Amino acid sequence: MWQTSATACAALNGWLFDQGSLTQRLTQLCTGQFNVQLLNEGWQTLKHDECQALGISNNSCGWVREVFLCDDQQPWVFARSVASQAELVAADFDISQLGTRSLGELLFSQQAFSRGAMYICQIPCTQLPVAAQQQATQTTHVWARRSCFQKHKLGILVAEVFLPKLWQDTGHVAFNTL
Repeated sequence: MWQTSATACAALNGWLFDQGSLTQRLTQLCTGQFNVQLLNEGWQTLKHDECQALGISNNSCGWVREVFLCDDQQPWVFARSVASQAELVAADFDISQLGTRSLGELLFSQQAFSRGAMYICQIPCTQLPVAAQQQATQTTHVWARRSCFQKHKLGILVAEVFLPKLWQDTGHVAFNTL
């Protein structure tokens, strides 16, 4: 499902494989106020593929944070970030205090974090949380990317799902059908 190979569309690859801060890029594109809408956060059993990507045991407990990155109140990106409970505790890193701040802002402001390889895929909308599904009713699949940010032994896996309204608002509506 997740792959490192590029798509046939160079412009889309520019979004999917951009190593910079997505928060910063979205902020520059907003016609209104950029904001983070917190959907869900807390301790959960991590998904199998997330455990694999983090290099931790299956069914590990971790902190899960799900947000929309928005232009005003319009969701452009659904983001899911996860990290192992054991690694967060060992690193004395409290991710729970972000509130409506962007995790990307934190990760890119601390030079100690390095970003791993970027993986992309097309996710069936039916596999998204209901709140994200409601933002993608006019399409069957959405583009997503994910990468792991590393600081010593602490890994934070960040998955970003590009919602159709982003492509519409930025003049890339064709990306919804690629």
